[in-house]
Amino acid sequence: MATPSDLAQPAIAGGEPLFDQLLVFGQPALGEEEVEAVSEVIRSRWIGQGPKCAEFEERFAELVGARHAVSVSSCTAGMHLALAALGIGPGDEVITTSLTFVATLNAVLHTGAEVVLADVDPETYALDPRLAAEKVTERTKAIMPVHFAGHPVDLDAFRALGEEHGLAIVEDAAHALPALYGGEPIGRRGIACFSFYANKNVTTAEGGMVTCEDDELAERLEVLRLHGLSRDAWKRFRSKKVVYSDAIELGFKYNLTDLQAALGLVQLRRLDEFMDVRRRICAVYDEELAGVPGLRLPVRPWTDELRHAHHLYIVEVDPEEFGCDRDELLAGLRAENIGAGIHYRAAHLHPYYRRTLDLPDGALPVAERLSAQVLSLPLSAAMTEEDAARVALAVRRLHAHHRR
Repeated sequence: MATPSDLAQPAIAGGEPLFDQLLVFGQPALGEEEVEAVSEVIRSRWIGQGPKCAEFEERFAELVGARHAVSVSSCTAGMHLALAALGIGPGDEVITTSLTFVATLNAVLHTGAEVVLADVDPETYALDPRLAAEKVTERTKAIMPVHFAGHPVDLDAFRALGEEHGLAIVEDAAHALPALYGGEPIGRRGIACFSFYANKNVTTAEGGMVTCEDDELAERLEVLRLHGLSRDAWKRFRSKKVVYSDAIELGFKYNLTDLQAALGLVQLRRLDEFMDVRRRICAVYDEELAGVPGLRLPVRPWTDELRHAHHLYIVEVDPEEFGCDRDELLAGLRAENIGAGIHYRAAHLHPYYRRTLDLPDGALPVAERLSAQVLSLPLSAAMTEEDAARVALAVRRLHAHHRR
């Protein structure tokens, strides 16, 4: 890597890149323990859904304090499954946010229900419960708030809204492990859908988990995730008796595998280690980027009652004060071999949702402004504090370059 210097030209202006190789955004932290766990499953010859999935569900439920944890193939599958298990479908409406990955909206539309969007809080970037309340109609059946970047939403407000109108609250908790709200882990109460995608705080490469309190809902989730069958393969083949598996509902192919669960079990054991690294990376960014004009740093609470999951480190770029817009800053970082990203371009601005939702420009002003200004700096447990310091240096160099 190049020798850091605040006076050096950024790579986009002809200087040497700060990183010789790409600093991958959200690179997973994987070691020999993960390799051995997956190898053990391969040697067992039982690689599909089986005992490791059951153990992973048990350990995850213990971690978040949930009554039930149902493993699934992705968080997207989990959200779709949760809505379907609640009986949400054509003619119903689900309120959610546009400032999210399109999977949140896709999960609703795949049930046949309609997406209704409300704007976000400018501080937390999460769905604003007061604005969501204004969207409730007699057709509304659920609200799906997103714990954006790992910042817990105002669950008290959403739960009160749900109780007032008889609505289900299905949390998109893809970013939220291991966040706390009201001193309780996200996923402890209600219905929450987690992601174990490659860049998440815990990974199974692909995968997810749905947590809930209701016994009947959990049973229906288990049935629906595997074609609507009454018993999965592991339950059938471990029995010494002939056990039939009856198709009792029209279900989906949404199950996790033991290969993935074995990886997840190791990752869960390492979660405290991962979070310590993530907090230290964020602390470097906080210190090195404090006071940079036109750069708003994220709000990340860390108390016994409200705890951020440190999944994404998102800065907000004011183009007039910073000296360039978000996209120019992103291009400059990419020239330094820094894998920064955008989370997110508001979903209703994508071509498909422009056609589907037919929302006019300006309908969601906060989400639209943030869509043009937010940028995610690399953050993972595979990074070092030196990596973070170099990323921050790149940001400062680009600020100085564009202000000249």
